[in-house]
Amino acid sequence: MRTFLLVCAFAVSWMPNGGVAADGDAKRPNILYLYVDDMGWGSIGPNGQFARRDQGLPYVRTPSLDRLAREGVNFSRAYGCHVCSPARSSQQTGFHQGHTFADRNDPDNAKKAIRRDDITIGECLSRSGYATGYWGKWGYGGSKDQQDPRIVNVQTLPTSHGYQDVLAELHHVRAHTFFQPTLWKTSEDVNVMGGLTLVPNRLDAYRQTSFPSLPARQSDPGYPDPSYCDDHYAFAALDFVRRGAARYQESGQPFFGLLACQIPHAPFGEIEQLPEWDSEYRDDPNFNALSRQTVQWAAMVTRIDAHIGNLLDALDDPNGDGDDSDSIAAQTLVIFQSDNGGPRGNNLKELDANGGLSGSKGSIAEGGIRVPLLVRWPDAIHASGHLRPGTSVDDVVDVTDWLPTFCQLAGTTPPLGIDGVSLVSKLTGRPSPRQRPFLIHEASDGQSIIQGRYKLIRRVRRKGPEQYQLFDLQRDPGETTDVLSEHSDLVEQLRRDLLLERVTEPKGFAVTYHEWTGKGNGAFDDAGRWSDYVYENDGIQYIHDSGAPQASWIAKIVNASAAKQTVTVDEDANVLALHVEGTSTAPQVLAISSGRRLNARNELRLGKHSVLRLDGGSVHSRRTIDVQRSARIKGSGVLAADVILNGDLQIDESIKIHGDLSIGTNSRIQMNVGTDTPAPLIVKGKVSLAGTIQLQLADDFHPRPGQRIAMVRLAGADQSPSLSQTRIRSSDATGLSLHWDAGVLYAVAE
Repeated sequence: MRTFLLVCAFAVSWMPNGGVAADGDAKRPNILYLYVDDMGWGSIGPNGQFARRDQGLPYVRTPSLDRLAREGVNFSRAYGCHVCSPARSSQQTGFHQGHTFADRNDPDNAKKAIRRDDITIGECLSRSGYATGYWGKWGYGGSKDQQDPRIVNVQTLPTSHGYQDVLAELHHVRAHTFFQPTLWKTSEDVNVMGGLTLVPNRLDAYRQTSFPSLPARQSDPGYPDPSYCDDHYAFAALDFVRRGAARYQESGQPFFGLLACQIPHAPFGEIEQLPEWDSEYRDDPNFNALSRQTVQWAAMVTRIDAHIGNLLDALDDPNGDGDDSDSIAAQTLVIFQSDNGGPRGNNLKELDANGGLSGSKGSIAEGGIRVPLLVRWPDAIHASGHLRPGTSVDDVVDVTDWLPTFCQLAGTTPPLGIDGVSLVSKLTGRPSPRQRPFLIHEASDGQSIIQGRYKLIRRVRRKGPEQYQLFDLQRDPGETTDVLSEHSDLVEQLRRDLLLERVTEPKGFAVTYHEWTGKGNGAFDDAGRWSDYVYENDGIQYIHDSGAPQASWIAKIVNASAAKQTVTVDEDANVLALHVEGTSTAPQVLAISSGRRLNARNELRLGKHSVLRLDGGSVHSRRTIDVQRSARIKGSGVLAADVILNGDLQIDESIKIHGDLSIGTNSRIQMNVGTDTPAPLIVKGKVSLAGTIQLQLADDFHPRPGQRIAMVRLAGADQSPSLSQTRIRSSDATGLSLHWDAGVLYAVAE
């Protein structure tokens, strides 16, 4: 056997796990996430308020958000969820509503939950060394009593999910006032349930001159007691940012802070109890003719905008001495976003708060789920960057995307099988092998799937069959014209994908988490070798899932024994995601038998010292097969997915990839070639090559001069990546030259 080594240094290569290299904490950005409640898409300047101002119409004043738009980027096609609770669950876990337990609002906080096994933003970042804070509406884990609320579900608290500095409301119904007598705050007492204790909702600690007096006017004799809770949340966030900035300068430890305001959620009238509440609008003749509710709503938005301005000022000058040499603004990613679209109300009409989109909060229409999103990050968004300050882009982004984005920025692997896709490539212009197939949303009036410019809506009536509508959002963002009849093939594909995302499941359905408990070799579908999943609280069981793998499973096979172990798929099987991992002395093999199919819809992740052995079988994923360092795919078969290869690929006869192939610089592809053999590696999608290709030639195969040996065939893409190396030679001095011809990479004997 003779071996040829080809080191491929092509134009594009990928970081392991899609991560960003981080040589130290100082290279990782701080993150400040500003999250408002019920603020419609058209409520910010770039989405309509600038145009209203220029036309002499009444408009909401947001100078701080205007600054973010001027210094950052407006994502004009950003999505949240239809109402509060699922938006927060999807934000924190990276799963869309079809996969989360909290897929709708539910007054029973004892069961409504981000569960113990759901990995959140706070957990990922705190484990990565970030200081973490959360202030505002969390909405899970506490009772709704205004007086003396209780902790009712410890596993769903922010302190149970990685947040270290907390001032929060734990029940969304209790947040239907801005004057709660108490709020939940982190406690240093280790014996306190959930690490949270009730504190008075008062601003006594923030009346000193080191804290800004506007917009709160907290020292005014007329300021109420209890305080307006968003003032309290904002001051707590400001204090954290100042302390975090000093720590960042001293030690390089980055921080993550999430300010989850109740503004501008109802009730609107409570703002009138605050000193000078309407100072920005009382002298504006345009507002004199508007309804009281519209003025109240506008004053609420302008108030939180001023608090945001204080936070931006703290990034510019953390110690407030007038010298910005301690600024961390350039190293801080700032995000402003709403949870869902704007609700019905006078402001929706009088200020066009949803920007002309159809529907409103609670609806599957764009006005219910499309949200304002501004992003500023001077280190990445600048005049010579991929994204330019002051621009708007129409890239589709979703609230589920922030978890994997933050993980990539922190240099850590995101949770297994989540629906969100990292936005780092959009922010920096770096190529990414991970692409989004679609977005999924649910509401009381239907479900939707968005793919590029098209949106398919499924509606189910109590009587009659399901109904579908298709809209071209690029031409028709107001969803006025149904184009269903014009795109029958697309409709069928979108309908199939929508239903496979579990949107029709009943209330209380969610993904479940399972681990392989068997010892030694075994069959993948052996129910007795998998752990059960139970979600319960206070003696009440809400989910119990057991048996053989199912399409809703997040599954892991980790070899903890002292010897090599093989799990065989000898019957077709489905999971949402699967992670396989072994050790250097005890590899874990996942074997796919001939003619059998494993469907890991969101992800197959081959971790360290794992082997995927294709014995003529196939692996399918709507997203990715992720082969990490020291992992390997070997054999012959089909990979119907995008493949991210940072480990090894050992081809016996042929491996066909029905998606994109991204090969990292540390990977190795080994293929056996001989006389007149077809290309061992066939790729239907785009290909990005790096690393090493190792050709194995049989000892009795002596190619004659000019004879071509097929190596790689690109079956579905018009591309021929440029070669940095065009000649290779074996140890016995046999030489081969390389070139592309009609989408095939050949080695030609010299």
